[in-house]
Amino acid sequence: MSSHHHSHDHGDHSHDHHHSGPVSADGRRERRLLYAFGLTAITLVVEAVGGWISGSLALLADAGHMLVDAAALMFAWLGIWFARRPADSLRSFGYARLEVLVGYTNSLSQILLVAWIGYEAVVRFVQPAPILSGMMLAVASAGLMVNLFVLRVLGGHDHDDLNTAAARLHVVGDLLGSLGAVAAALVVRYFGWLWADPLISILVSLLLLNSAWHLLRRSAHILLEGVPEGLDVDVLRRDIESAIAGVREIHHVHVWQLSGGQRMATLHARLDDDLASDQAIRSIQELLKARFAVSHATVQIDAGDCAPGGCNGAPCASNR
Repeated sequence: MSSHHHSHDHGDHSHDHHHSGPVSADGRRERRLLYAFGLTAITLVVEAVGGWISGSLALLADAGHMLVDAAALMFAWLGIWFARRPADSLRSFGYARLEVLVGYTNSLSQILLVAWIGYEAVVRFVQPAPILSGMMLAVASAGLMVNLFVLRVLGGHDHDDLNTAAARLHVVGDLLGSLGAVAAALVVRYFGWLWADPLISILVSLLLLNSAWHLLRRSAHILLEGVPEGLDVDVLRRDIESAIAGVREIHHVHVWQLSGGQRMATLHARLDDDLASDQAIRSIQELLKARFAVSHATVQIDAGDCAPGGCNGAPCASNR
């Protein structure tokens, strides 16, 4: 992975740049993600075609859920691949935000798909359509086997590997969807209850809606540069003030993310007279990285009150 690091001090400003991704690019993990994506993509096409031919809405719904899974696996792979691309003059932080942008767009399309599945399910409750239960059972069973295999291919993941962890959760959700499709096929085949297919399709679409909604909320939060989930800015500020001797006050704190696991921060600090600026900056950056996983920190040392406009027009004691 390409990365670089430099620190400079101009007027008591310091920037600690780490433009690499949050997780080192492991070749084996990258191959596993790409392999899992290929298997999932092929299976969703088979399920979509099988659902269309057999007349099974449950298979089509499961194919839609697999589309979300395939996107999650692709994003995890892209997160590794784009992390190796260096920043340039137009994109000083590289391409990490592309993953979030694509995820946001994908989640909106999945919500539209859920609306279509719901409409079709209501129509089929009112006017049941014939279903080729044998084909439906075969395709659903194949999808179930592929999901089990994809989970095995992905294996375990590092605690901080948010992309792969999210992809595994998506595949687990699709595993439940495949089980539902198999159950619907068995019920239709052996009991002739055609209403089981739209019922299962609604349950699967709810799984799809849940995944899409969480992806939409998370990606929108990152695009709006919200504080990373699980991080309390007040706790961060108090930890710095209590852990580093000579740091009198931390204020005007901003913390956000470039992508799923790449945290950034800017803050202002007031110091006691006997603490050197360079030493304080290094200590603050090291604490932010160790305790809060902040890979890029910009620290401004204030000798007194903020200069007019120095806090972007906001009160100096305000926190974000």
